[in-house]
Amino acid sequence: MRVDYAPEGAERPGQYPYSRGVSAEPKVWIMGQYAGFGTAKESNVRFRALLEAGVTGFSVAMDLPSQMGIDSDDPRAAGEVGRVGVAIDSLADIEVLMDGIPLEELSQVRTTANSIGYLWAALFVALAEKRGVHPDQFGMFIQNDVLKEFIARGTQIFPPEASLRLSVDTIEYVSREAPSWVPLAMSGYHIRESGASATQEIAFTFANARAYLDECVRRGVDVDQVAPTLFTFLAITTDVLPEVAKFRAARRVWARLMRERYGARDPRSEQLRIFAFTAGSTLTAQQPLNNVVRTSVEATVAALAGVQTLHVSAYDEALGVPTEHAATLALRTQQVVAFETGLTTTLDPLAGAYAVETLTDELEASIWSLMEDIEERGGALEAIGSGRFARDLAEAAYRHSQQVETGERTVVGVNKFPAPTEPLEVFTIDPGTEQAQAESVRRLRHTRDQTAVDSALAQLAQDVREGRSVMPATIEAVKAYATLGEVVEVLRDELGTWRPSAEF
Repeated sequence: MRVDYAPEGAERPGQYPYSRGVSAEPKVWIMGQYAGFGTAKESNVRFRALLEAGVTGFSVAMDLPSQMGIDSDDPRAAGEVGRVGVAIDSLADIEVLMDGIPLEELSQVRTTANSIGYLWAALFVALAEKRGVHPDQFGMFIQNDVLKEFIARGTQIFPPEASLRLSVDTIEYVSREAPSWVPLAMSGYHIRESGASATQEIAFTFANARAYLDECVRRGVDVDQVAPTLFTFLAITTDVLPEVAKFRAARRVWARLMRERYGARDPRSEQLRIFAFTAGSTLTAQQPLNNVVRTSVEATVAALAGVQTLHVSAYDEALGVPTEHAATLALRTQQVVAFETGLTTTLDPLAGAYAVETLTDELEASIWSLMEDIEERGGALEAIGSGRFARDLAEAAYRHSQQVETGERTVVGVNKFPAPTEPLEVFTIDPGTEQAQAESVRRLRHTRDQTAVDSALAQLAQDVREGRSVMPATIEAVKAYATLGEVVEVLRDELGTWRPSAEF
């Protein structure tokens, strides 16, 4: 079967600048679903069910205390334990979470670890060691994009410069010790969800990426050692043609950036791998079954755009943690698009379409222009510190909200064709989860080797003070069953805590 219908002389898939895709052969994306709630034991049941249903990777949703490095028995965690994801306090929870799941059979385990990317890497290195598996024998996808937390999500812990240091420690370690892992997912998704335009989504994301790469290069790490391990994490909205063009333009811009600005020699450095996630902001609590249609359209966009991995949101996510039924239907949506539509047999099928090519060219130009403006004004760290990113996103989000309020932007079932919403089953968290998890952490502290924990944490503090990577000592700490909160507290003492400026 033919996979490309381009005329002679036209750009081919798998050729620089990769606007038509990074591979010359059609491939089905890695299918994963974002899941996690309550305790590690409860989430393990859901993950095993999804694996049996056909996922080839999954994303671990962590609760907010875990993302912030706060233990479940900490008073600051009250009311949030296990709510928007699974509670992870130590290696003991990871052991339960992954119980019965063969690591070497996983193509990708993704996570929302951004401010604690170094901890997530350490936990799975430790788990692999306990199971006698080399970390490079399975796929790990660590988001680890802490800079975008200052822009879009807000789970930052340390000041920007210190946060960047920890992320790059992780990137440097993983690229050397487990090069099949993804140590950084340059995250535009949350930027887009905060109100950004397609241009801002890509330009802000790549501006952050430049900060990570510049620090790697400053440390003497070859860009060709790091860039091939990276992914980008982008949103898909229902705006079909502009979204297809966005992915094509992003690949072009990345290829040029790697070749012209960083002098990459390895073609893999120029090939932008994309993890696409259907936009949560397009989901509605009103008439939630309409979300099935929305996510089906968005999954089709991903297929047309040639992404490498995909998550489809469940129709009930505007109401809470997805039910198992809704999560399974989201997976089935991916499977129908991948295996029943024929879209995966033709690479970049919209290539040559006047609208798509024009939109791709326009987006490429606008992305470059905005990126250059950010660099001329001091780069990502300056844009974060001055509040520029925050202001730009606030203005974009306000414009979007006004368009919905006035009806300029149609949202079916909300500002057009409203109707009473049928009652819908909503997933609920066991109210006893928080107490059980807190008690589990307290038991752990009484049963572990406290001398080993104290020694590892002391080494971590010394390594930070002396400018060494945090990874070796963090691995030793989690192997001794130090909690996330204990590791983070050591780093707070050494690196300080982020305090918002007036701009925030």
